[in-house]
Amino acid sequence: MTTMVEVFTSPGCRVCGRAKTLLREIAEQVGCDRIHWRAINVLEELDYAVDLGVLSTPAIAIDGELIFTGLPPMHALRAELDRRLAIET
Repeated sequence: MTTMVEVFTSPGCRVCGRAKTLLREIAEQVGCDRIHWRAINVLEELDYAVDLGVLSTPAIAIDGELIFTGLPPMHALRAELDRRLAIET
């Protein structure tokens, strides 16, 4: 099973760019077959963002659940993903 990670971004947000880079690095480390991620522009998918409770960007949802409401440290995001991947196996 693949874990779905969504990073909510807004245009012109420098921190959002770092969040996407962080997620890309972790996906490469863990394996793209285990983590699928996508960047979501909150202006284009506002209803979905609001439904999840996104109030600011960047925000990160894992498997449809809002987990981080800001840019987490790499180790915190990696630990959460590792925990979820361990449950799946």
